[in-house]
Amino acid sequence: MNKVMYLALGLLLVGACEESPKDDTPWVDLFDGAALEGWTQKGGTAHYEVKEAAVVGTTVHDTPNSFLTTDKMYDDFILELDYKVDSTMNSGIQIRSNSFPHYQNGRVHGYQIEIDPSDRAWSAGIYDEGRRGWLVTLDNNPEAQKAFKQNDWNHYRIEAIGDTLKTWINGVPAAHLIDDKTPSGFIALQVHSIGKDQKEGTEIAWRNIKILTDSLSKYTKEMPLAPVVTKNQLTIDEAKNGWKLLWDGKTSKGWRGARLDSFPDKGWEMENGVLTVLSSGGEESAAGGDIVTIDLYADFELMVDFKLTEGANSGIKYYVNTDLNKGPGSSIGLEYQILDDERHPDAKLGNHEGSRTLSSLYDLIKADPNKPANPIGEWNTAHIVSKDNHVEHWLNGMKVLEYERGSDDFKKLVSESKYVVWPNFGEAPQGPILLQDHGDRVSFKNIKIKSINNEQ
Repeated sequence: MNKVMYLALGLLLVGACEESPKDDTPWVDLFDGAALEGWTQKGGTAHYEVKEAAVVGTTVHDTPNSFLTTDKMYDDFILELDYKVDSTMNSGIQIRSNSFPHYQNGRVHGYQIEIDPSDRAWSAGIYDEGRRGWLVTLDNNPEAQKAFKQNDWNHYRIEAIGDTLKTWINGVPAAHLIDDKTPSGFIALQVHSIGKDQKEGTEIAWRNIKILTDSLSKYTKEMPLAPVVTKNQLTIDEAKNGWKLLWDGKTSKGWRGARLDSFPDKGWEMENGVLTVLSSGGEESAAGGDIVTIDLYADFELMVDFKLTEGANSGIKYYVNTDLNKGPGSSIGLEYQILDDERHPDAKLGNHEGSRTLSSLYDLIKADPNKPANPIGEWNTAHIVSKDNHVEHWLNGMKVLEYERGSDDFKKLVSESKYVVWPNFGEAPQGPILLQDHGDRVSFKNIKIKSINNEQ
């Protein structure tokens, strides 16, 4: 090659370098490569330390999952990091995760971006730690499964913007989820618990941990994968464990008016995957009226997301008998109360003190006053479990009361309540599920039920 050609090639290389765009992304380091300042360990007692500019987690026996969590909470962000994991381990990156005293004694729960070096190869899939289980697997994404590098450093990009989570592994699109369960929380590095037959002292290392929280619309990447949408859908584990949708998010299929053969033609609205009882001035069952499931349920678990408006009143009833109370008012059944405790007068009423407050057994048993209610206008999750006459009310992951149907204590409570006029109140072997029209605007979604022992 002559001098002229060398010169021309050199000029081309210089020009190419000059044209390379400068990375002006305003990344913020979450780990400085030297110390664990800004991080706190929760859960188990696995060992975390800094080695060669990386956070290194080491497994130990006889401890639950361990989490090194950021002290700062994050809502919308883009996170990038590298990790290297022992081939025998399982781990993950927690995002939008939390630890509350009321939730399983502080158990860390929330979205986990999986680290999975096993043959299953679901690394960068999305798991809901301590709650719903798998949300997005990599079963139908062989390109992402192949992208994981065994016994080497792997790179994750994780975007959490609004209700949308997106992940990439080594530049390959891995998971796309639309889910609004948790809008904010900490980020955490997980060391999974190990069994007695597993080797103690295996390691996982993380480095180059950086986050972006500004101008996210400018830096977000397009995701070619179709999203997994959880709204009014069963998650992977729910479907495996026998849960069924009670409302499909679009139609009145499976429901009727409590005093009708069909669904009410007024008073209820279905829009954008939300079922709403409309306001009619606060009068009980005066507009569309209560709605009930067509199917009847004996032992069951029920999950319902609900959202109150200011001053609103409603309820979820179970073991309902729609043949009772043909007069004014609501159909008769045990009721999980839904109420704005601060603004509705019912909170101060009831034949048993506090028994008409949010998540109480209406007019019978007061819910735990330390219940974790979300503010008006935000979604809450009601969970009712009834098995062998033992009933529990839960709110946002906390058990707020329990009782035994048909027991002497239960019968005494009924005898002192408004329900005393109904013989054998609350003791029916089965009945429909009811959503109450109390004349106030209240919304519902993600209505799911599991029949226990296949009884229905």
